[in-house]
Amino acid sequence: MVRLLGSTREVILDAARTGLLTQGYAGLSTRKVAEGAEVPLSQLHYHFGGKQQLILCVLARENERLVERQTRMYGEGRPLWQRYEQACDFLDDDLASGYVRVLQEMIAAGWTNDAIAVEVRRLLQGWFELLTTVLGEAQGQGLRLGPFEPREVATLLGLQAMGAESLLLLGLESETIPVRTALRRMGDLLRQAEGES
Repeated sequence: MVRLLGSTREVILDAARTGLLTQGYAGLSTRKVAEGAEVPLSQLHYHFGGKQQLILCVLARENERLVERQTRMYGEGRPLWQRYEQACDFLDDDLASGYVRVLQEMIAAGWTNDAIAVEVRRLLQGWFELLTTVLGEAQGQGLRLGPFEPREVATLLGLQAMGAESLLLLGLESETIPVRTALRRMGDLLRQAEGES
């Protein structure tokens, strides 16, 4: 079977994503990915150079798709608290899709690999910029942020989401640590800050 250049790349990315979800970054090898994609190892190296660039491409592809989704959702004309609740609804989808796992694997890999850290920071910056823009617009429409600037609230919301994702991946949600409930209660604070009861 002959594949087009673009489709070979996508098949390799899909196989790498699957491998990352089942084996983690440390257990993943380019040979296993090539086998999973049913392509010669040389094709993987031709398209991506090696494991690090391959996995960064997997993360970038997943990240781009989700940032686009969030940008569309936050661009809707509904009150901010309703859009925030929609973002909470997306959490389970993002966990099930493997995006959260891929992101957390790359964050961990970035602790010891500067090249990975640079790329992960760049991708995460996009999320924080999106939140900052949304909060700035909402503040211009009457959202009361108290002593906080939009960038500070965006940082707090982003950190909250990333921490929640980490705990959920570990299976650490219980009555004493109600992760999803706590996330949703932030929507109540946003509703109050928008002047709604």
